[in-house]
Amino acid sequence: MTDNIRYMKRAMALAGRGSGWVNPNPMVGAVLVKDGHVIGEGFHEYFGGPHAEVNAIRSAIGNVEGATLFVTLEPCCHHGKTPPCAELIVEKKIRRVVVGMNDPNPLVNGKGIDFLRLHGIAVETGILEPELRRQSEIFVRYITTGNPFILLKTAMTLDGKIATVTNASRWITGESSRKLVHRMRQQYSAVLVGVDTVLSDDPLLNIRLRRSPAFPGGWKNPLKVIADSKARVPLTAKVLLEDPQLTIIATTRMADKNKVREIRRMGAQVVECDLLDGKVDLRHLKQLLGAMFIDSVMIEGGSTIAFSALQQGIADKVVTFIAPKLLGGTKAPTPVGGKGIRRMEEAIQLKRMNYRKIGVDIMVEGYTS
Repeated sequence: MTDNIRYMKRAMALAGRGSGWVNPNPMVGAVLVKDGHVIGEGFHEYFGGPHAEVNAIRSAIGNVEGATLFVTLEPCCHHGKTPPCAELIVEKKIRRVVVGMNDPNPLVNGKGIDFLRLHGIAVETGILEPELRRQSEIFVRYITTGNPFILLKTAMTLDGKIATVTNASRWITGESSRKLVHRMRQQYSAVLVGVDTVLSDDPLLNIRLRRSPAFPGGWKNPLKVIADSKARVPLTAKVLLEDPQLTIIATTRMADKNKVREIRRMGAQVVECDLLDGKVDLRHLKQLLGAMFIDSVMIEGGSTIAFSALQQGIADKVVTFIAPKLLGGTKAPTPVGGKGIRRMEEAIQLKRMNYRKIGVDIMVEGYTS
């Protein structure tokens, strides 16, 4: 393993520690190396906070002049919430910068690298770029389109059921998978469910995990988005009673105006979306969420909204947990419901597939494009 790869892997690991805290900004990690030794490390810790390069320089032991900086994302060269990192690198007389990937932000996108080279700093690029683009897939999608990155998460038994014929669903997957889903909620800005899920399960949609050394300050609960065309959500629902300020009810003109006022009075937000086949138009909802600076959404249920997301083409990625259980039953629900697809040639084909074992379950993931 070359030094470039070894130190970039360390920077990538550091970047991951900002997962869920920096949205809609990117996760970034940085490592300072001088005379073959790491003298400083840092990562972007929270939205609006110092960038990874700044934290690495501040943590450095000794003089950083002449050092090599390994950074997962191209240093910024524009004034935002913080000063340009490229200027700081020049000021500190860092000799060489190794960049994992160019910043897709149009305000940067090569300009930071050009600035460094213009000031005599040697720059190498593209180290672990495919891995880093995947780590930053949420940021890349949001900064280039203005729309959130959308993950469809499902869980099912080996015979493709999400509940029994009596609609009992706790628990399909094992404890390890359920913990991983809670960690995934940390990574995404919002979780989205249909109102039928609220009516049947009354979920909290929060993070219920013990504190982790990786997140010493605790966990950040995501926004809770409920697709509810007629505002059928009960005023006694947990998503309205517990942290209502984190809840967004996505409804339509079909909703009762008095009910909408009551929901708002409880502290939740209500957004009105276009109608599509009598339901919330998820493409319109996606645009509204992007305009609200929500960079990522995890769809968690149920089967009707899962099919709508796939049919309308809003899901970027699909993750399915498969439990080693068999339930049977022709009327037992499946992960993707709705009207279904009539012809096999029209099936939604996933790409770039991966799978791994999570406890007793298997997690399969793939991309729609």
